[in-house]
Formats: sequence, C-alpha cells, structure tokens
Amino acid sequence: METLNKETEIYKWFRDAMLDLGMSEHLISYARAAVLCLIVLLVAKIAHWIFSKYVVKVIEKALKKTKTKHDDVFIERKLFKNIGNIIPAIVIYTTLNWVFREFDGINNLLHNVVSVYFIIAILLIVQSFLRGLTDIYESFDYSKDRPIRSYVQTIMLLFTVIGILIIISILFDVKLTKVFTGIGATAAVIMLVFKDTILGFVASIQLSANNMVKPGDWISMPSQGADGTVLEITLNTVKVQNWDKTITTIPTYALVSNSFSNWKGMEESGGRRIKRSINVDMKSVKFCTEEMIEKYGKVHLLNGYMQDKSKEIKQYNASANIDESVFVNGRRMTNLGVFRAYLESYLRQHPKIHDGMTFLVRHLQPNEKGLPIEIYVFSTDQAWSNYESIQADIFDHILAVIPEFELRVFQYPTEVGLAGLS
Repeated sequence: METLNKETEIYKWFRDAMLDLGMSEHLISYARAAVLCLIVLLVAKIAHWIFSKYVVKVIEKALKKTKTKHDDVFIERKLFKNIGNIIPAIVIYTTLNWVFREFDGINNLLHNVVSVYFIIAILLIVQSFLRGLTDIYESFDYSKDRPIRSYVQTIMLLFTVIGILIIISILFDVKLTKVFTGIGATAAVIMLVFKDTILGFVASIQLSANNMVKPGDWISMPSQGADGTVLEITLNTVKVQNWDKTITTIPTYALVSNSFSNWKGMEESGGRRIKRSINVDMKSVKFCTEEMIEKYGKVHLLNGYMQDKSKEIKQYNASANIDESVFVNGRRMTNLGVFRAYLESYLRQHPKIHDGMTFLVRHLQPNEKGLPIEIYVFSTDQAWSNYESIQADIFDHILAVIPEFELRVFQYPTEVGLAGLS
C-alpha cells in the first residue's frame, strides 16, 4: 500500500510537471510510458550485466575447479550465457502491465514479442545443453560404436518445431490445438518438405542399430565420389574426408539405399590385402635342365626346395620305371614351378607380409595376354603410403628376378620389341 502511494505521488509530481510545460493529458500518458519503458530497459540491461559479469563467472569458475572435465563443455557451449539472455525477458515481461497499463494494444503486442523472444532463448538453452551432452558422450570410447549425434539433432528439431508452433499460436492468437489441427491437414506437404530429414532419421537409426558405419571408419562409395575417413554422421548428411583431403558430403539415407564398402574389418584384422598379378608369356615356360636345376639349387631361398623336390621326383620316377631320356616321361620340374616356389619363399620371409592371413601364389585362367601369376597376400602395414610402397617393392623384385628363371613377362609389342625381331 505504501509503495502504491509513493507511486501515485511520483506520478502526480510528473503529471504536474508535464502540465506546467503545456502538455495535454493524452501526451502525458505517452510520456509516462516512455519514461517507465526506459527505466525498465535500463534495469533489464543492468540485471543482464550483473548476471553475466558475476553469476556466470562464479558458476564457470566453480565448474573449472571440479575434478571432472565433462562439465567444462557446458562452458564451451555457452549454456550459462544463454541462460542469462532470459533475465531481460523476465524483467520486461513482469513490468509490461505496469508500464503500458493505459495502452492495451501496445501491452498485448509487446507481451507477444517478449514471449517469442523468451521461446527463442529457451531453444538456444536447450540447444547448448544437448550439444554439451553430445560432447560429453563422444568423449567416451564406446561412443565410436554408437554415435548419437543424429538422435540429438532429431530431438533438437522436435523442440524447434514445437517452438515454432507456439510462436505461431502467439503471433496469430490461435490456440495451439488448432495449429496442430491445421498441420494435420497439411501433413502431405510437411512430409514433402521434411522428406530428407525423415529419411535421414530412419537411416541413422539403421546405421547405428546395425553398426554399419561410424566416425573414423574408412568407407568407399564410388557412386558418391567418396573414398576416405568418415568425419561426422548427422541427421541429414555423412561427411567423408577423401585421401586427397577433399570433403564429400553424402545423404545419410544413401548409405542405406545404396551399396558402399566399409574397410573397418580390414583395419581390425591387422592386415591389408595385396592382390595383384603379372602375365607370364606361356612360350617361355619349359622343363628345367640339369644346368638349371644346379643353378637354382644355389639360390638361398630355393636351396631346401630344390633338394627336397629333386629327391621326390627321382624316387617317383625310379619307382615307376620311367625312361628319363624322354622329357615328357615321368615328373620333372618346370621353370614356372620353381619360380612360384621362389615367390612363396620370398614372400614368407618378407618382414611386411602377414603370416597369419591368407597366403596364395597362384595361376589364374590363361588368356590372350599370357598366364597370370597372382600374388594374394596381406601386408602388416595398413597405412596407404606404406602399403603402396610394400606392394611396389615386391613387384619391382619380381620383374627384376623373373628373367633369372628364363621366363618372360607378356606385354604388347613396342617399337623396341619389333626392332629386335627384324
């Protein structure tokens, strides 16, 4: 009651002063509202400054002193600063009826404006809070297998839609139930507008539930021009950093609707496959002579093989009474067979070849380009540059050593080759 009396006295003093200046009653009401409005804005500004300068600082210092670092993410996400943005709205909203009590139209309009601001401020707080929780979750190792970023984005989208609907109901003075009813009538249009979001949400659930892909995986998807490491999986897109450092953005639902390769299994296995072949000219394949056998027996990687194989063949031919004066009789070593044995021995002693995974040196189907000899092994080093270097070193050696076995690599005739035939 005392406060009301003081307010009345102040208003009388203000009114008398304005009347002395020759101002009409109508203008005095506007002047009073303008002065009170400036006072309220000043109080709101001071309240916001005090909260930001002192309250937020105290809270942030207290969080930084805690043993855990997880709560620091809320500081980085500016959660408390966003909370401070509500303070001016609260001050203004609670004083509007007092400031504009004589102007119902302006009062209602400003109530709506402040309400909209209040909703937007709350959405920013929710966004900061959810992003902070996401950062905390992603700091744990198990988050790599179960990313939640797309789910958080869905929740944020839901809050945003609800906020927009409330804003519409406030601005157009329509009940929220009627807004929802109107949306139901335009559901087909909404489905069309949010098609990518809905598809992305469903796809992100499938990707997560089936553990198809996660950040850090190496995937290749030629149809989207992607071949590299997954950086981020969001509600609508998957970001892939290619090996040339470019960034490819793939729609999330494309990973479900189209095929892609995930090299995660290869990385977890500890090896990376080398699958490459050379074509041997079939005309250079022949039986080994005694001179060739003696020569190959001196090769360090073939010494044991040549002794065991020669003994095995001699025993077989002797037991079968084979006439060895004819080459096609009985069993004999070939330069190609010895070469394959050399490759196996060479690769098994190679320090960068995985000895616990598939290991093959095999023939493929002969064709018009010769007889393909395929190397199918796994390197222990998975890094791309190192892997390519290992693979290149192996085939450098193969191409250099193959003439020692009196074999030729098939290739189309060149000017040099044709000149040698003339």
